[in-house]
Amino acid sequence: MPASSPSPMALNIVSSAPSMFSKRKSSASPPSAASYLSALSQADARARNSRTPIATPPLSTSSSITSSSEDTVLHEYELDNNADGLSLPARPPTSEQFFTTVHTEFGHCANQKYRLISKHSPGESLKNVEQDPPYYILLSTYISYLILIVIGHIRDFVGKRINPKYYTHLVPRNGYAPLNSDFDSFYTRRLKKRMDDCFSQPVTGVAGRTILLLDRISPDYNHTHILTGTRTRALNISSYNYLGFAQARGGCADAVEESIRRYGVSTCGSRLQGGSVDLHTTAEALVAQFFGMEDALISSMGFATNSAIIPALVGKGCLVISDELNHASIRFGARLSGAHVRVFKHNDMESLEALLREVISQGQPKTHRPWKKILLIVEGLLSMEGTLCNLPGLLRLKERYKFYLYVDEAHSIGALGPHGRGVADYFGVDSRGIDILMGTFTKSFGAAGGYIAGNKTLIDHLRVHGHLGTYAEAMTPPVLTQIIASMASIMGIAIPNTPVDNSPAAIMQYQQQQLELRGVSPVHPGPAPPSALPHWLTLPTPLSSGAEGRERLRRLAFNSRYLHRGLKKLGFITYGHHSSPIVPLLLFNPGKMCMFHRMMKDRQTPIIVVVVAYPATPLVTSRVRFCVSAAHTKEDIDLVLKACDEIGDVLDLKHGLSKRERWSIEKVIENAVELASL
Repeated sequence: MPASSPSPMALNIVSSAPSMFSKRKSSASPPSAASYLSALSQADARARNSRTPIATPPLSTSSSITSSSEDTVLHEYELDNNADGLSLPARPPTSEQFFTTVHTEFGHCANQKYRLISKHSPGESLKNVEQDPPYYILLSTYISYLILIVIGHIRDFVGKRINPKYYTHLVPRNGYAPLNSDFDSFYTRRLKKRMDDCFSQPVTGVAGRTILLLDRISPDYNHTHILTGTRTRALNISSYNYLGFAQARGGCADAVEESIRRYGVSTCGSRLQGGSVDLHTTAEALVAQFFGMEDALISSMGFATNSAIIPALVGKGCLVISDELNHASIRFGARLSGAHVRVFKHNDMESLEALLREVISQGQPKTHRPWKKILLIVEGLLSMEGTLCNLPGLLRLKERYKFYLYVDEAHSIGALGPHGRGVADYFGVDSRGIDILMGTFTKSFGAAGGYIAGNKTLIDHLRVHGHLGTYAEAMTPPVLTQIIASMASIMGIAIPNTPVDNSPAAIMQYQQQQLELRGVSPVHPGPAPPSALPHWLTLPTPLSSGAEGRERLRRLAFNSRYLHRGLKKLGFITYGHHSSPIVPLLLFNPGKMCMFHRMMKDRQTPIIVVVVAYPATPLVTSRVRFCVSAAHTKEDIDLVLKACDEIGDVLDLKHGLSKRERWSIEKVIENAVELASL
């Protein structure tokens, strides 16, 4: 491996503080392949160097087993087998590298070549050009659905007469109309049921780089599933774990453990009715500083954040302009508000400007009175398409037509931008130009819930008039602590010294010097001051300095670009922006969805993926959606590309490039750094 600077996640010894969740260790360590190889390597190092090595010996497989995780790694997961190739790193670490993460949760990758900065390049197009497959693919897809629908209706027609007891919920009885007899019910019973083994896969353990699947079988064609009692470890390319903070061990997990000791697991109430603790105000202040906004409001559920906050912003006499591909939570909130809703073509600024001119000139329907307010709602990063909103174009239109801008950053926050601040950071624009920033903590922060950030007057209004403060349960202390710890590790924590001169100029100069010492450009909002964190919260140096946070951001940027560019070069049709951690690969035919999922899971190194179909997507654009994480290594992305290359040939999925233009998988892997840097 070429010489490179060590990773911030290496060269740090894990704290040996006892954990309330750790398993009791046996007094005698059982023999294992890892311990044998470790002892052998240490003896070899002592013979060569005539002294005890200060770090993990070269070529030692035990380097992926830290002092705090040895019991779990060796005994619970039985990693000494490593038959699937997921438990131990493909490239053994050098003698200078000692990783503080468990390889199955956060992969070990110290090569600094596999790092990029997520930022917008001048002149880069944001138009998403959807590529159509050959006509025979579209024709066969329509015919497949037609056959399934016809056979399904025939089975319903015959079944209602031969076995009526199985259809009592679909026909009127005792004067009651059926509750669910529409097309969605038919689709679920006759189409989705055939591939139900691809959905709702039960899992256990940490949803990190890998995940443990609970194996199951179905004796009745997916009507029921029975757990077999066995488990399968698979490479996890399906979870929203963009920055890899879904870990059971480490600085954030230790902080959460301490919060449980201090606060318990719940506040048992809503924010306005006795459920608010000091961690709530601390988290809200930190979120506001993270975005450079005046104030922020947090909630315990991301979907509810949109559906409950939008009705508090607009009502009758107002206009909501929504992107045609916006999330269901936005649509639900807009309908609930009672405001008039208009839709514009996805990311099309010309279509949006034409719509703005029309609605402003015509006013409200029938009366033609001016709108009380106009609220434009877009997603920063679309979860099914992987496309970015054209934020610079939206801000230009906002300046011209004076509407309010609401940006949903559920998937972009933490995943985009040099500092992980989302689409505004990615495009290098001032976040205060956006009136309302919404997002969730589920994806990049390894937590749960959502937030709204804006000016203080707006947030104070939402605290009282939004339904969340009165009716929703308050976010629990462990989740709040995970948010605070992970966000602080992205921001970095400022050194708690103060300059001798307390003038504003001296303070600003001092802060700039501290940032430069950390290797971070002095950009707003900067690191978190120690006073913004709970006094009992202590993070390891790699987290508190922000070094590990920057490392995660750069690993995610490389992995996202590499997978997207690699699939393109192999000939697949993919959607989305190359910087997006969401990479949709088009499958089209419904039969290929279940086959792709099963073939990925049945490989020697299992890979668990998410296949997406109607109603989440249009009927004929079924796809597999890869969710890339900073926890993945370059070898993990190689593995996914190899699997896609083989399965793509079998299922006839390579319709993005002609055979002459496609790259071989060997060429893609060899030129990974160049591909990601394009």
